[in-house]
Amino acid sequence: MLRSATKISDLFFSPGKPPMVEVNGNLAPVGSRALSVEDVRHIASDLIGNNKYALGNLREQGSCDLSYSLPGTSRFRVNVFMQRGTSVIVMRVIPSKIPSFTELNLPEELRNIVDLRNGVVLVTGPTGSGKSSTLAAIIDLINKQHAYHILTIEDPIEFLHPHQNCLVHQRELHSDTTSFAQALRAALRQAPKVILVGEMRDRETIEIAMEAAETGHLVLSTLHTIDASKTVERIVGVFPLAEQHAIRNRLAKSFRYIVSQRLIPRKDGSGRVATIEILKSTLRTREYVEKGEIEGKTLLDAMRVAKTEGMQHFDGELENYIRAGIIDFETGMAYATNPGNLRLELADFTPPPAEAPQSGS
Repeated sequence: MLRSATKISDLFFSPGKPPMVEVNGNLAPVGSRALSVEDVRHIASDLIGNNKYALGNLREQGSCDLSYSLPGTSRFRVNVFMQRGTSVIVMRVIPSKIPSFTELNLPEELRNIVDLRNGVVLVTGPTGSGKSSTLAAIIDLINKQHAYHILTIEDPIEFLHPHQNCLVHQRELHSDTTSFAQALRAALRQAPKVILVGEMRDRETIEIAMEAAETGHLVLSTLHTIDASKTVERIVGVFPLAEQHAIRNRLAKSFRYIVSQRLIPRKDGSGRVATIEILKSTLRTREYVEKGEIEGKTLLDAMRVAKTEGMQHFDGELENYIRAGIIDFETGMAYATNPGNLRLELADFTPPPAEAPQSGS
């Protein structure tokens, strides 16, 4: 399956269909023989092995997460779930090589994260938008440029970081610790300079992460939110109304960057391009986080007027890609945060005419 194409992101095993791979956002079959219910059940059993926690979750909750490795080939983040009484398997491919800033084409502004001494950096976006790859590139650069203790807490461990200039310890949920919150609380006694938390899943994890940032740690984590404004709303919204003002105040002081990303199909069909929004901690953005957004004073307004400070917003990047011919107009509109505004910004843009098919001689 891995050899069937380049840039494979996921493998799928589902009864009634051949094994499927996702390539550049589209599914394609590998082979022609449809898998039976028993085929998928046996594959799931082999992947789970003697992982009693995963097996218990599958029986009690109908799904389970685990990691799987093919030595010398690749690692996978695996989810097995039940549907209509049968098993289905989705395996996210984790490259064996940690991607670099250059390979991911990340904005140069994000290199400044490597030199931060404390605070919270959040990388957000939908599932499959490349959040883990971006964080892996940041951790790898810290690992090369500094001499710190780095601690990661993941579910499951994805990219493996060898010791370089830094000492890197990676803890996996359920095999090394029972929860993100418990591992994060323990981390405060384990003398790390940098802490990577796989996901801000609940109120307790968010609270301890902010406490860690306030006590001199650099905390990196992810959220499944689509942009900076929604990220702030999600964090504040998990707390009771009476505590939200205090949380806004703490978040305003502790956040350093909120980086949101989406993968957009390229016009030439060669793959997808990362579109990245960057909100940076400044006097203005801290005020908007603390006091809340009002018309004319939104985080989007702040990003629009702060290009010289390293900030950028989704629709501005989409406009650049459309004008450069990297993505087409219709795709840009489909992925835009505010399609109406983007259409106005592109009012002077005339798409190049489509090439006419060549007629046979």
